[in-house]
Amino acid sequence: MRIAILAFPRVQLLDVVGPADVFAEASRQLGQPRAYQIQVIGTVPGMLKSSSGLRLAVDATVAEHRGPIDTLLVAGSPDVAEVATDTELHEWLRRQAHTVRRFGSVCSGAFVLAAAGLLDGKRVVTHWNAVERLAAQYPKANVEPDAIYVKDGKLFTSAGVTAGMDLALAMVEEDHGRELALRVARELVMFLKRPGGQSQFSAHLAAQTSERSSVRQVQDHVLSQLKDDLSVPTLAARAGMSERNFARIFRSETGTTPAEFVENARIDAARRLVEESDLPAKRLADEVGYANVDAFRRAFSRRLGVSPGEYRRRFAK
Repeated sequence: MRIAILAFPRVQLLDVVGPADVFAEASRQLGQPRAYQIQVIGTVPGMLKSSSGLRLAVDATVAEHRGPIDTLLVAGSPDVAEVATDTELHEWLRRQAHTVRRFGSVCSGAFVLAAAGLLDGKRVVTHWNAVERLAAQYPKANVEPDAIYVKDGKLFTSAGVTAGMDLALAMVEEDHGRELALRVARELVMFLKRPGGQSQFSAHLAAQTSERSSVRQVQDHVLSQLKDDLSVPTLAARAGMSERNFARIFRSETGTTPAEFVENARIDAARRLVEESDLPAKRLADEVGYANVDAFRRAFSRRLGVSPGEYRRRFAK
């Protein structure tokens, strides 16, 4: 199967080499070095300078390319807007979309497909930081903001950067089955299927985004005292603010509400406990501050997309 990855100046290198390594490892696991033949197609000839400054060799250009393509992926870039206006490229993409078995994008490469009209009426995803912009610029696309990757017919789109590897792994599973995909995932130290969505960030990392000391102090308290009363009135009093002002400032500083931050912190801690212990659900709920085990299960499933029991079966050490 020929895998063609479209690249261009200032391309995000991992958008190209991440999926390429997944397909290459699948070929190695199959014992068939040419099971997946990977080709980089450039918008310009020669060596492309990536966004990191490293250079990438092009096998062929859009103008020069000949021969059938099984799977076509469009990589992303911090400067993808420069490529998204290339009308000749759009025409080439539309022609290829009719003939390939499947096509798609990694990260912000979705903007290139959208500009070519190939996302109209389709369920799609892109980098979490660009989903609102994609939805606003291309309202005919049905943007799913939290997915790691989305398949809609022959179209595959992925979230940011490393999610392109998840996308490629899903393609390998589609082609050769779960057993091979699992071997590839183990070799590359990947999840076969990641828990949760791309907006699921560690609460400890999220706490580093606030610049206001009173909000940071509240966040630190939440992270260290998950069993405490962490209601908005209690947290507002700790910050020395009215509830309304605290909620407004907290959201402005962190991009999330106090209640969402508390839930994220509790479920992030619960996730680690599930991975590292065999505690039953009731004990897990107690350890992270939930008095009601059913409320805990609902919050866990809402945040991670699976129940605590299913998460343990898939990801426990």
